[in-house]
Amino acid sequence: MKSSWFALILAVLSTELLTSHCSTVKSPRFRGRVQQERKNIRPNIILVLTDDQDVELGSLQVMNKTRRIMENGGASFINAFVTTPMCCPSRSSMLTGKYVHNHNIYTNNENCSSPSWQATHEPRTFAVYLNNTGYRTAFFGKYLNEYNGSYIPPGWREWVGLVKNSRFYNYTISRNGNKEKHGFDYAKDYFTDLITNESINYFRMSKRIYPHRPIMMVISHAAPHGPEDSAPQFSELYPNASQHITPSYNYAPNMDKHWIMQYTGPMLPIHMEFTNVLQRKRLQTLMSVDDSMERLYQMLTEMGELENTYIIYTADHGYHIGQFGLVKGKSMPYDFDIRVPFFIRGPSVEPGSVVPQIVLNIDLAPTILDIAGLDTPPDMDGKSVLKLLDLERPGNRFRTNKKTKIWRDTFLVERGKFLRKKEEPNKNTQQSNQLPKYERVKELCQQARYQTACEQPGQKWQCTEDASGKLRIHKCKVPSDILAIRKRTRSIHSRGYSGKDKDCNCGDTDYRNSRTQRKNQRQFLRNPNAQKYKPRFVHTRQTRSLSVEFEGEIYDINLEEEELQVLKTKSITKRHNAENEEEAEETDGAPGDAMVADGTDAIGQPNSVRVTHKCFILPNDTIHCERELYQSARAWKDHKAYIDKEIEALQDKIKNLREVRGHLKRRKPDECDCSKQSYYNKEKGVKAQEKLKSHLHPFKEAAQEVDGKLQLFKENRRRKKERKGKKRQKKGDECSLPGLTCFTHDNNHWQTAPFWNLGSFCACTSSNNNTYWCLRTVNDTHNFLFCEFATGFLEYFDMNTDPYQLTNTVHTVERGILNQLHIQLMELRSCQGYKQCNPRPKGLETGNKDGGSYDPHRGQLWDGWEG
Repeated sequence: MKSSWFALILAVLSTELLTSHCSTVKSPRFRGRVQQERKNIRPNIILVLTDDQDVELGSLQVMNKTRRIMENGGASFINAFVTTPMCCPSRSSMLTGKYVHNHNIYTNNENCSSPSWQATHEPRTFAVYLNNTGYRTAFFGKYLNEYNGSYIPPGWREWVGLVKNSRFYNYTISRNGNKEKHGFDYAKDYFTDLITNESINYFRMSKRIYPHRPIMMVISHAAPHGPEDSAPQFSELYPNASQHITPSYNYAPNMDKHWIMQYTGPMLPIHMEFTNVLQRKRLQTLMSVDDSMERLYQMLTEMGELENTYIIYTADHGYHIGQFGLVKGKSMPYDFDIRVPFFIRGPSVEPGSVVPQIVLNIDLAPTILDIAGLDTPPDMDGKSVLKLLDLERPGNRFRTNKKTKIWRDTFLVERGKFLRKKEEPNKNTQQSNQLPKYERVKELCQQARYQTACEQPGQKWQCTEDASGKLRIHKCKVPSDILAIRKRTRSIHSRGYSGKDKDCNCGDTDYRNSRTQRKNQRQFLRNPNAQKYKPRFVHTRQTRSLSVEFEGEIYDINLEEEELQVLKTKSITKRHNAENEEEAEETDGAPGDAMVADGTDAIGQPNSVRVTHKCFILPNDTIHCERELYQSARAWKDHKAYIDKEIEALQDKIKNLREVRGHLKRRKPDECDCSKQSYYNKEKGVKAQEKLKSHLHPFKEAAQEVDGKLQLFKENRRRKKERKGKKRQKKGDECSLPGLTCFTHDNNHWQTAPFWNLGSFCACTSSNNNTYWCLRTVNDTHNFLFCEFATGFLEYFDMNTDPYQLTNTVHTVERGILNQLHIQLMELRSCQGYKQCNPRPKGLETGNKDGGSYDPHRGQLWDGWEG
């Protein structure tokens, strides 16, 4: 009996253990996401993105509906950052999951939505991957700052994209490739409400037609970006908004920070009043976003899709209003510009949870792919944050040594254009190639031009292997007969045009014989027995008349008459009979008659300019069109649409022509000035230099090429500065200062209440050379920011003791620690892929306030600081 009871208990225990084991093994990452009857349906994904929304200045405090839906109903990431605090670079990183140094969108202007972006990186956004796996993808709102609406980016089935930068009224959208203009009517045109309505309608329609197809939508709001136009019902809210007044507000000047912070002094009273109004208007625009989130939540609840939908809420970067005396803006490496709101709500997310780990904008694309069940491509630099959201899985209750989650504690903040490092002439060779000599020889010998035994045309060097097996580079020895053939070939090619021929042809007047030729010529002239040559008359006078045979008769035409040299232009009309011809002649002879818009096929007066096939500009600068355009609304609308398309096409063509012009300027050949007496000496020197270059060793050629590129870069930069200076003088722009990014504000800037009526002012908020690379570390023991600026300036802030980055304490950090931070920063600056860009946290020295996330036994110390 006891044995049977024992067997029964053993069977029950084994069954429970087996069930527990199976549930542990078979439990996927998203266990319990969806209802039992919907396990075969992949989750929907909705990304809600705001523009310029901060965390440090309290913008979320007024968004109660959003906080209730996302913060109370989902997970809050309290350490969310962007890697570049600028619109277009950050949005490009969100789409591709890459750092800026890997997608090359450094600013809001250059390369933003450029042909290189469209060809290289746009086909690899998360939308393309999801669209290829069956998701119905849709985009509503602002895309990239320089997006012109001429195409639909790949991967999007439904496209309602804003053309150019953020606006709330008077904007243009591209609706599936067709441009659509909007005006100033709140009910029809307010941008926040428009994209909310469009996204909700699309979700309902898509689920009605394709109930089992998952949806991925991006709702990209313009708020709270300028021009900060709020909805009318919110225009009187928050008259005393003061969340932006933080300890760093108007904390200026900052002589311990980089030069723009040293230059910026305390704000004037008008600047401080402007920051108060700006904060108020920004909060008012966010109220429409708050209502949008509530409408989206209610729609998902009504359709029964809330439990099968992931909602992500974040911003492209932060913002500052008066911090450190900067009136407004972004682009700084401090927390008020790089911290962003970040929430996720979904089936596997615990409501009200808080995630302390670092999440970045480059993590968005891998996270969206992970939710869709796709692997992260190896070229993406970010990681999926779903690993941080996994619920505790059932396991052995006696097991206490649970494996902790390993996550990054350091990331890269980068901003600005790539700058070339200044190179000293005596270090060119060393900097151009750091490999040992035998490695450089081995690398050169792998090139095809060095592998043949002096058989290629123009080959100067060849690789050979000596008796010991080492590779050597020797100069080719060309036989004399081959040299003669090459000389003859060179003389033949010199007679015609060749792309490689860079010699100048200055004409016979500037021709100068060689010394031997001049000596022989003097001897010939002094010889009294030399034969005298009489000059012959050569017909070089222009022809005065011309005989022409026409219809059997011969006519003499005098070519010296002015009437035949300058032909008088006459208007062209249809002439059906002689009477019409006479009338046309009379009309032509009447000077000053205006063109009549009578709908005929008349081409116009002699000096009129034909702009379109129906409109002309007359000599008196008046415009006349055919009568049909003034009488028919349909004809007027069609012709206006035709003109708009022509303008857009010409704008695109101008943009392309400017790129080609810039390319040609960079590749401009050397000009020759034949008027200078030293031209021949210069030409001789250039030829000698080219000849010397052809005999240079390949190692020295590389060094000379680096030096030439550096000189070209300096020359282009100097010319660019001169052009900007001339442009500022021509415009009389008093607000623009060299090297600074400034803006003006006046009473006409804001078109909606509350208005600005205190007059105009100027303020400078950033600098053109504000290029930096920073390490931002957050973990249990350290919380710091370390920055290297392109000017050589260093900054270090310990946020454990200085949370508002008021004091730069780089002078208190030991040199060895600074070298280790620099080495880690250089590694992140060149990282590619999530394996390189997410290093495992290093061992930390607890208690050292100046420490960092570094390995003290990592490489040699760096000895290259400036200043």
